[in-house]
Amino acid sequence: MSPIQTGAAIVEQTMAHLLPSKFDSTAARVQILANGYQESKFLTRQQQGGPARSFWQMEQGGGIHGVLTSPATKAYARAVCGLCAVAAVESDVYAAFALPQGDRLACAFARLILWADANPLPAIGDEEAAWQCYLRNWRPGAYARGDQAKRDELRLTWSVSYRIALATVQG
Repeated sequence: MSPIQTGAAIVEQTMAHLLPSKFDSTAARVQILANGYQESKFLTRQQQGGPARSFWQMEQGGGIHGVLTSPATKAYARAVCGLCAVAAVESDVYAAFALPQGDRLACAFARLILWADANPLPAIGDEEAAWQCYLRNWRPGAYARGDQAKRDELRLTWSVSYRIALATVQG
């Protein structure tokens, strides 16, 4: 299986077994896959030189904390943690994200981050809106701290990530 196929399989399993059906849509799958591919290419669960974990590269005090405490997501997060036999506390979720058995949990948290966003998911094929969604919700440090050349490089990488995710979901 290719890395993107691995990511798609994780998304499929997560949507089928961990989250209520209202969380599943083609738009959600594309965004989740694009974000994961942008962050890790579905190759590594631990950030090179940083604290983030999972294919979606979430930090304990960032995305994990947000999902566990947001009024929009905390009940769902607790339920998903229960289904995955992981305590719904930041340190335990963070530890689980480094392991293959934590992939579906991480995917569910990635979806819940998007769920808590006040903006709707981008329309299928709207790469720019998907980029803005990614920036708004993942807040990549390399983009925030980078110069214009680094930002341009990340935007080009996003274009590839988004197109691969879109093609994978649309089959």
